[in-house]
Amino acid sequence: MAILTQFILRLSFGMSLGMALTSPRQVTSGYYRNHLYVLLGLNVLATMVALADRQRFDLAPPLVAAVLSYVGAVLWLYEKPRAGIAALLLLSAASLWGAYQATNWNRATYTAQTVLLALNPPSGGMVLGFTMAAMFLGHWYLNSPSMAIGPLERLILLLGASVVVRAVVEAGGLVLYLQSISPDSGQLAFLALRWLAGIAGALLLAVMAYRTLKIPNTQSATGILYVCVIATFLGELTSMLLNVQSSPPI
Repeated sequence: MAILTQFILRLSFGMSLGMALTSPRQVTSGYYRNHLYVLLGLNVLATMVALADRQRFDLAPPLVAAVLSYVGAVLWLYEKPRAGIAALLLLSAASLWGAYQATNWNRATYTAQTVLLALNPPSGGMVLGFTMAAMFLGHWYLNSPSMAIGPLERLILLLGASVVVRAVVEAGGLVLYLQSISPDSGQLAFLALRWLAGIAGALLLAVMAYRTLKIPNTQSATGILYVCVIATFLGELTSMLLNVQSSPPI
C-alpha cells in the first residue's frame, strides 16, 4: 500500500503541474476538466488507503488533493481559466506534500542520502505526470483537431527534461547504493529494467514523439506517448520496489 500511495501522489503532483503549465489560450477547457476527474479518482483511492491505515498514512494530503481535483473540475466547467490554473497548482503542491509525508526520512543516515530522498518524489512525479499529461493532451487533439501543436511540443520537451533530471538523481543514488552493497543477479535484473525502460526508453520515446510532431502527426505522436506511459510506469514502479531495500533512490 505504501508503494501505491506514493505512486498516486507522485503522479498527481506531476500531472497537475504539467496541466498547469499548459496554456489555456491554446487548449480547450475540456482537457483540464476531464483529466481533473482522473486525478479525483486517483486521490480518492489514496484517501481510502489512508483511511484504512491511519497510523501509517496521513489522511490530509490525499483528501485535500481530492477536494481540489473536484473544485478544479468545476472551475473549468464554468470556464474560469485563472482560477482553474490556481487550483491545479494547489493540487500539485498538496500531492507533493503527501508524497513527502509518505517518505521514510529515517532511512537517510547522512546528508547526501537526505538530499536524494528530497529530490526523489518531485523528480519521479514529474516524469510520471508530464508523460501522462502529454499523452492525454495528444489524445485530446482527436476531440479538438484545430488546436495548435505548440502546447504538446512543450509538454514533450518538459517530459524529456524531467527524464534527464531523474537520471541525474537516480545516478547519484545508484553510486551510493553500489558503494554500500553488492547486488545479486535479481537486483541487477531489476536495475537494468529500471534504467532501460524508465530512463533510456522514456527519453528515446520522448524524442520520437517530438520528431513525429514535426511531420506533423498528432495521432502517431500520441501512440508513442502511450508506450512512453507504460515505460515510465514500469521504470518508476521498479524503482520504488528497489527502494524498499535501498535508502537512496535507484
